[in-house]
This record gives sequence, structure tokens and C-alpha cells, in this order.
Amino acid sequence: MAETIELKVDGMTCDHCVRAVTEAISGVEGVTATSVDLDAGAATLTGEGVDLEAVVAAIVEEGYEAAPQTAS
Repeated sequence: MAETIELKVDGMTCDHCVRAVTEAISGVEGVTATSVDLDAGAATLTGEGVDLEAVVAAIVEEGYEAAPQTAS
């Protein structure tokens, strides 16, 4: 069953950043859809069996900070 994961992403300042984060997340095994919002500093991904640590590591490798969003 597919799951949806929301992440807070810090350090994005432009469309290039959005593209880099989107490509990084999309490259992680199990990810089937990705949406990155520059204004909100957030990313939402959908997939099955997604390794959250691998997603965060892929974003950090691109030069951004990432962490799971907490419910408010």
C-alpha cells in the first residue's frame, strides 16, 4: 500500500533548488510521485517501501536540510 510522506526542506531559494530536490527524491527506490513547494519549504512524496533515511540523505547530498514534518 502506498504511503505519503511530508518533509520540511530548508535551504531552497529558487526553481533550480526545487528541481534538484525533486530529482533527488525521485531517485530513491520506491518513490512513485514527488511534489516540492518552494514557498512552503516542503516536499511531499508517495511510494511503497520508501526508506525515509535514504530520502533525507539524497536531499542532504544535494546541499539542503530535510526532516519529516511533524503534525501541528
